[in-house]
Amino acid sequence: MSFLTGPMHQHLDGHKELTAHKDVLNMPEPDDLWVPLVNGRAECTPLVKAGDEVKVGQKIGEPTNGFWYIPVFSPVSGTVVGVEKRMSAALKPTDHLHIKNDHKNTAVRAFAPIDAEKASVEGLRDFVKNAGIAGLGGAGFPAFNKYTKPEGIDLFIINAVECEPYLTADLANFTSHMDLLKTGALALFKLSNAPKGVIAIKEHWTEEVAALKKLFEGTKIEVAALPDLYPMGWERTLVYQLTGKRYDKLPAEAGCILNNVSTCVAVGEAITNGMPITHKMVTVSGDGVKEPHNVYTAVGTPASEIIKACGGYTAEDVLLIAGGPMMGRTIPNELFVIGVANNGLTVLVNKPADTVKCLRCGKCTEVCPSGLEPVRINYAEKIKDGDLLKKLDTMSCIECGSCSYVCPSKIDVTEGIRRAKRYMALLKK
Repeated sequence: MSFLTGPMHQHLDGHKELTAHKDVLNMPEPDDLWVPLVNGRAECTPLVKAGDEVKVGQKIGEPTNGFWYIPVFSPVSGTVVGVEKRMSAALKPTDHLHIKNDHKNTAVRAFAPIDAEKASVEGLRDFVKNAGIAGLGGAGFPAFNKYTKPEGIDLFIINAVECEPYLTADLANFTSHMDLLKTGALALFKLSNAPKGVIAIKEHWTEEVAALKKLFEGTKIEVAALPDLYPMGWERTLVYQLTGKRYDKLPAEAGCILNNVSTCVAVGEAITNGMPITHKMVTVSGDGVKEPHNVYTAVGTPASEIIKACGGYTAEDVLLIAGGPMMGRTIPNELFVIGVANNGLTVLVNKPADTVKCLRCGKCTEVCPSGLEPVRINYAEKIKDGDLLKKLDTMSCIECGSCSYVCPSKIDVTEGIRRAKRYMALLKK
């Protein structure tokens, strides 16, 4: 961390009014779906083959890595066409299971519901594991893994901050499923073995803050209304805001366990209805799409179908971003599909920036939430100085996009740091 740090956060114009209080668009499942056989880092072996019939909720993929155990379940009923390589939202070619939808919506119960209050901690943790609950804040980390050794945990945190501009998928999801949120949150709170919990949300959502206070009244989970700053949703920033503590690698070092609010909803759905994650709430927003909406859609739905359901593009030259505009990735085509960890499609009219040389103003260093010096990392990448990149702690960059956002020279600093991280990875080989 640099000694030249500033506030390490900033206020952004969120543009959340485009979707925040509009009705959710419940999108019909398309004729063809491509379900990713990778969740986060969890590669899965398909349990079905071409010609097999599948049902909603049926397990169709088994992870090959026990640590990253996130099985895959079918979002529709229909016939398996086969395994196909497609570009993922992470810009990597990934195996997808192609399913031809029969539109009969024939379902099976993936697993029996559980009484979370009566279940043992071990039994409840195994339930969350086998239900395939991934962290839905974007990283897709297996939820059960956070609770394998919950020792010394003082605070259980539910992250409802959703700090990315445009995105309101978490907001739409939990306000539509308050009972499931409470069930899932209390189950994970039990697993944390913490004496108290908190659900963190931005203070300007006044109605939602009041509703959450009422929802968790009589429990050990309180509501924390936080300032509208970016990246407040990053777990290091959030832990520091709530506890005043910094940590090296994991929040547990600061006595905290965090879960995204939509993860809690998914746990509640599994506990109550015996259903895994087969559908996602996805924000589709930006000035490049005609009808911004929060869309409830099946996992495996192509981005092209979702954009079509939202009225199409407003211009011929747009940027289609998987995620929010700060941390999302611009995808060169609309063939990629919605996976378990995807929560947004941001569509912006492409307005090329007039870039000038770096002014050495230091603004990128002031706002970096990781306390890095982005401008120096960018320079070290250009001259391919691996030792300097290591000294500058390049790999600690979370690619939040703050440096690019504040740069008066309109330099895409974040992309330069991404290149630097890829270069450092090559040096290790």
